[in-house]
This record gives sequence, C-alpha cells and structure tokens, in this order.
Amino acid sequence: MSRRAAVILALVVALTATACSRASAPAPDESAGPAETPSPALPATVPPAGDQATARLAASPRHGEWVDVDAGDAGTVLAWVVYPERADAAPIVLVIHEIFGLTDWIRAVADSLAAEGFIAIAPDLLSGKGPEGGGTDSIEDPVKAIRQLDPAEIRARLDAAAHYAMQLPAAAPRFAAIGFCWGGSTSFRYATEQPALAAAVVFYGAAPAEEALRRLQLPVLGLYGGEDNRVNATIAPARAVIDEIGGSYEAHVYEGAGHGFLRAQNHPERGESNRRAAADAWPRAVAFLRGHLEGD
Repeated sequence: MSRRAAVILALVVALTATACSRASAPAPDESAGPAETPSPALPATVPPAGDQATARLAASPRHGEWVDVDAGDAGTVLAWVVYPERADAAPIVLVIHEIFGLTDWIRAVADSLAAEGFIAIAPDLLSGKGPEGGGTDSIEDPVKAIRQLDPAEIRARLDAAAHYAMQLPAAAPRFAAIGFCWGGSTSFRYATEQPALAAAVVFYGAAPAEEALRRLQLPVLGLYGGEDNRVNATIAPARAVIDEIGGSYEAHVYEGAGHGFLRAQNHPERGESNRRAAADAWPRAVAFLRGHLEGD
C-alpha cells in the first residue's frame, strides 16, 4: 500500500470512530428543562449567612476585641468592638443582637460595619445573666433569658456601650443604632428613648407602642421581609403616628423574603428571596447610617 493510500485509510477509520461515538452518546433529556443555575454569591460587603459567620470572622483583616463596659447599676457588659481602617475619627454604630444573644453572626455583622468605616460595638445584653456571671455563651436558653430582661436595664446597657465607644481615641462623638429581630424592635424602642442617637436602623423588628412613638425625634429606617406579617402589621400604625408628629420613618418590605432574611440567606425555601432582600437592604442601611453619621 502506498503512503498516500495509508493516510487516506487512517483518516477514514478516524472519521468512522468519531461518528460511532457520537451516535452512541445519549441524546439530551429535553423533558428535564434547563439546568438549574445556583444563585450567585452576595458581595463580600454584605454580612454572611449565619452558617458562614465564623469563617468570615476568622478571615477578617480588621481589628476586633472583647471589652468590659461599666454600666453602673446595670452591671458590667461584655462587648465586641471592631475598628475600621481609616485615617480619621470614625462614628459609632451600636449593634443590637437578636433574641439568640451575642452570636458569631452578630459579631460578623459588626465586622461588616467596620469594613464600611464605622467603629461597631455589639454589647452582650445577657452579660451576667448566666451561671457564675456568664453571658450568652453560658446560657442554655438565651431566648427565654432575653424575654426576662428589664427594659430599663437594656437602655442603661446600650447607653453605656455607646458612651464607651465614643470615648475611644479613634472615635468621633456620633452614634447610631442597628438591630435585628428582637434587636430590631429594641433599636426602634431605643430611638424613642435616646434623642442623642443620630439615627436607627430596624431589621425586621416590630414598632413600639404609640405612646413611645410620639417621643421619636430622629430618623428610622425599617427593612422587612414580605412574609413576616407578625412584624409587618406594625408598620402602617407606626407610620401613621410618625407622620402625624412630623417624624421620619422609611420602610422597605421585600417580597418573598422571610423574617431574619439577612442571616437566613441559605434558607431551604426562601433562600433566593432572602438573598435578593439582603443585597438591597444592606447597602441601603449603610448609606442611611453614613448619611446621618458623616453627612453635614
């Protein structure tokens, strides 16, 4: 066989093998529909999902530390403080934890606020309520313990944490509050109690009673999941009172999102809606805080 004939024969064999392999490959299952595409991850500026908080804290380049805050008659309060990297004095954001107490997730939220340029302080409002004077980590049922806290003691502890933070050498003497779940309701109530606040952010927390709302002297931003009517039923009555007194209450309700959407980004049923809500709500909250803490 000539060299040319051998080359032609090899080419025919190769083409035949390719055709056979294509013929034997299974046809795509068109009845299955398009492949499901995982939802993209949220920007790193948004606080992590609850199950990713510990890893986010471990990877943070920012300085965070535990401090003891003297709250006078309200006792000593353990708090987590995180510093931003900036060349000038930073305003304070007081981070009010959920009904679960001071968890790694709340600490990660504080870290995310520091990444935005604030000094964040997150007091453990269960400090001293556990065995041998412990706080959240020592309490078997933090939810039950939270519900037994005295509102006057809560305010005293929040005031003490804010005062401590504003006395830091790196701090500017301005502070705002942000809270989540039970902490959201507490942030809203604190806004009616502490006129020195520059502003308050409420993540899915119920509004206080009308009597308290009539004392409101500062702007409030509320961020809510659409599937959370237990909380959302308090929005319209609060807006009516605040409008009547000439106050400022901006509320955003995210369709399909549930209670706790910022933490529950991987919720088995509402994860996608929760992530969409988180992607809008967090930068909105940061812009609101920045506008009232660093604006003219």
